[in-house]
Amino acid sequence: MKILIVGNGGRENAIARSIFESDSFKKSNSELFCTVGNPGLDKICKPVNIKPTEIQELLEFAINEKIDFTVVGPEIPLSLGIADEFRKRGLKIFGPDKCAAEIESSKIFAKNLMQKYRIPTAKFREFSSGNIKEACEYLLCSKYPVVIKADGLAAGKGVIIANNFSEAKEVLTDLTENKIFGDSGLNFIIEEFLTGFELSLFVITDGTDYVALPFSQDHKKIGEGDTGKNTGGMGAYAPADIMINSDLHEKIMLEIIEPTLHGMKKEGRKYKGCLYCGLMISEFEHGVLVPYVIEFNARFGDPETQAVLPLIKSDFLELLIASEEETIRNYKLETFDKYACCVILASGGYPDKYETNKVINGLDINERDVFVFHSGTKYSEDGTGILTNGGRVLSVVALDGTSMNNAINRCYYTAGKIHFDKMYLRKDIGFKYSEKKIK
Repeated sequence: MKILIVGNGGRENAIARSIFESDSFKKSNSELFCTVGNPGLDKICKPVNIKPTEIQELLEFAINEKIDFTVVGPEIPLSLGIADEFRKRGLKIFGPDKCAAEIESSKIFAKNLMQKYRIPTAKFREFSSGNIKEACEYLLCSKYPVVIKADGLAAGKGVIIANNFSEAKEVLTDLTENKIFGDSGLNFIIEEFLTGFELSLFVITDGTDYVALPFSQDHKKIGEGDTGKNTGGMGAYAPADIMINSDLHEKIMLEIIEPTLHGMKKEGRKYKGCLYCGLMISEFEHGVLVPYVIEFNARFGDPETQAVLPLIKSDFLELLIASEEETIRNYKLETFDKYACCVILASGGYPDKYETNKVINGLDINERDVFVFHSGTKYSEDGTGILTNGGRVLSVVALDGTSMNNAINRCYYTAGKIHFDKMYLRKDIGFKYSEKKIK
């Protein structure tokens, strides 16, 4: 079997590893290909010099190379309709069609879907650059803080919290006049600020049936204690099931996941692939926990993927194929009884300006249940070294079968072996679970 992975970040590195380790992959003498590649992916994938956004070129490659199955990592190819084009030509692919992927590419569509099908989410109003006056009037009467979200794709950074009217008005100027997110911010949402704790959930679905993977918790803020600017994610841990109980688990499935899949199908947007559900769990009187949807994504999230996938014991490739072939009902998910922690090693200055081309040392790590997934890396000109090539450079992941604290400590111990100039990492990933910061 020939398998093509679209994308070349830490998420795709984790996906590639899980496919590579699947029994069905090994038994079929399969080959892995990956768009562009990176020094981590190249160890198990053949790099393909085509960008993830070059849909027609990818289609031609898949046809000419006789690719049996394609797995899409990033959101942009999905929003451009890569799944539609592949399926038109009879090619199997993991990921939703363009109209279904709008659940991520348009926050306004997603919020209206949730409102229509009574899926719990924050109260909101939608606006555009054409009615800024009405937006300002709404903000004058709003309770602060408020959350302002760009409608379109913004690399995970299109959400801004405003603490007062002055800040909120400045955000609107940035969105519609300064265009900090390009055209993605010309339409936007203003919604109420929810309190509680966040969880991430991946659901693999064929549009009717689904498999829910272990819950995880991301750490979006750049600073320790969840302070500073939003990033693409500075680390994650899984499973986060200790944060919820069986009643809440059932409520999330019955009141969020199932109505969403039903609603999408009813709207003529049958959803196949990975549905990422970002949740806010709010606590009310008498300790009652209530889940709300913060956002949906149309694919695996980063860095949660790096923490969750190594916990899957059953055949991961078969799970992805079952989504496309609509046989999820026959798949039995098995997970390891282990804990996973993922810490992102970033370039100093991220998520603002940062320097690249820094030599990375200490990558020769070969330990059981320890993984280093590459995202912002590249080869040196002479091919003898590996350099930084992005904001988020590496994902260090460690598993442990005894406790989450041990997984966290093991992860930081491994991260301490790696070094590049101006390297930055948060030292408190998992603090909400362990209640103990890493010193």
